[in-house]
Amino acid sequence: MKAYLDSVIKRFQSYKALGESTFNQLKDEDLLWQYNQQSNSIAIIVQHMAGNMLSRWTAFLTTDGEKESRNRDTEFESIITTRQELLAKWNEGWDCLFNALNSITEADLEKTIYIRNEPHSVVDAINRQLSHCPYHVGQIVFIGKMLAGADWNSLSIPQGKSDDFNAEKFNK
Repeated sequence: MKAYLDSVIKRFQSYKALGESTFNQLKDEDLLWQYNQQSNSIAIIVQHMAGNMLSRWTAFLTTDGEKESRNRDTEFESIITTRQELLAKWNEGWDCLFNALNSITEADLEKTIYIRNEPHSVVDAINRQLSHCPYHVGQIVFIGKMLAGADWNSLSIPQGKSDDFNAEKFNK
């Protein structure tokens, strides 16, 4: 099961890096941009992701993953106003998740924990988070790509460069 945890941590690190690569391509005001009142800015998405990770992974083996202290609705309000606040919140959530993952023993993987009073194996709770994070990181990247326009630097294989990429990979 160490291989599973190593793999999960690697996946989460890649999602975190995608978000950060997006932030680095944007102006400060882009992080706060909303298409309309019903849409989330990148800052709001970060607030929600951090709130979710903090709730799910703080004392996760002994307390329900939906903490009484969490106010999910406020995660969708415009609270973050600067890049520095955004990065602090982003890192707070990810640090909580990585600390929790790094603390898990093989015996812990067999345990049952609760999220909103619903039982989950620790593996299932990890997999649940593993689907939640990329969902929102994808939103962050999509918004970033729209706002950067022609100045966007691809975070994967640039359009029209698949053959070059594959040739380089297979010629190693």
